[in-house]
Amino acid sequence: MILNAVVKEEQSGMRLDDAAKALFPQLSKGEIRKIIDWGGCTVSQTLVRVASRTLREGDEITLGVMEPERRVDLVFAKEDLLYEDTECLAVNKGVGINSQRTPYQLKGTVEYAVGEYMKSRGLKEPARVIHRLDRGTSGVMFFPKTKRAATHISALLKGGKVEKVYWTLISGIPDEECWTTDAPIAKINKFRYGVALPGKEARTAFRLLLQGEGAALVEARPLTGRTHQIRVHLAHGGFPIIGDTTYGGIHAPRMMLHCHSMAFRAMDGREIKATAPPDEAFVRVCGSFGIDVNRT
Repeated sequence: MILNAVVKEEQSGMRLDDAAKALFPQLSKGEIRKIIDWGGCTVSQTLVRVASRTLREGDEITLGVMEPERRVDLVFAKEDLLYEDTECLAVNKGVGINSQRTPYQLKGTVEYAVGEYMKSRGLKEPARVIHRLDRGTSGVMFFPKTKRAATHISALLKGGKVEKVYWTLISGIPDEECWTTDAPIAKINKFRYGVALPGKEARTAFRLLLQGEGAALVEARPLTGRTHQIRVHLAHGGFPIIGDTTYGGIHAPRMMLHCHSMAFRAMDGREIKATAPPDEAFVRVCGSFGIDVNRT
């Protein structure tokens, strides 16, 4: 829920938390301070994380009210990283974690945790989000350490020169071992995308890894980079991802989509690759359909 209000003459000169309490009486001061601390507050469209900030008449306060259970602190230590060199690093993003800041939070996102890790290593560069994973998707995320590296990797992503391999559990058993879906994708509404004309070109290569009882573990390689591409293409083919209720998937403890690996060439030609093992929930849900992920 997003709340907006404009500072009036009577709140001018007040602290941010005191003014917000006067403008949003339905929230306690403690709740307001948590929102500010977690990066869910802007003043005149600028993120503010200091509760004692003095306000002026005409300032616009925006608060993003997030459910308490979503306030999960996230910290990366060196042993948590999948890959690191002087140019970039890769982390294993967990399910239920946002890749980057939202109107509701900064703290608790992968972007913020990577930025804090880089500060702890003496790096003054920001955490640049050059690609994203949906909140319900787990797996490999790369972050450049320099502006030059960000430009390089971003160009590779745009040119389709980054190899991305996803694992996903789908309802049903495909007739083919390998197939490619070539179907344009368009935005249907605020939350959904679908195969439609006019739409943006989208191609995904699929390969059957293992099959179980009414479900299959499939490898997906997106050859273009459209929003929800794998999810939309599988649903379009009649094989919705288990746990992806937005696109017709049956209920599960998590959406069964995991970025297993990413690989690309560094500026000096070296191959850079990171692989992320699936989490316990992913393995457990696969097992409930008679699929042993360890056999892949």
